[in-house]
Amino acid sequence: MSELLARITVDPQRMHGRPCIRDLRMTVADVLGLLSAGQSRESILEDYPYLEEADIDASLEYAARHAAHRRGS
Repeated sequence: MSELLARITVDPQRMHGRPCIRDLRMTVADVLGLLSAGQSRESILEDYPYLEEADIDASLEYAARHAAHRRGS
């Protein structure tokens, strides 16, 4: 596992088991949603000061790895 992916935590007791950033109540999907809505990294970090640049990178890496997995039909 990469150093970035270590920032992603999954706890069934937090956020219904969805992947979160460093045990915060911010999910990977939240970060990806902000990016896909056109928010810049800078504005995300300004709006969510508890996030770090590496958290955004980790979210993107997590999504890329999961998108690359083949799913059964």
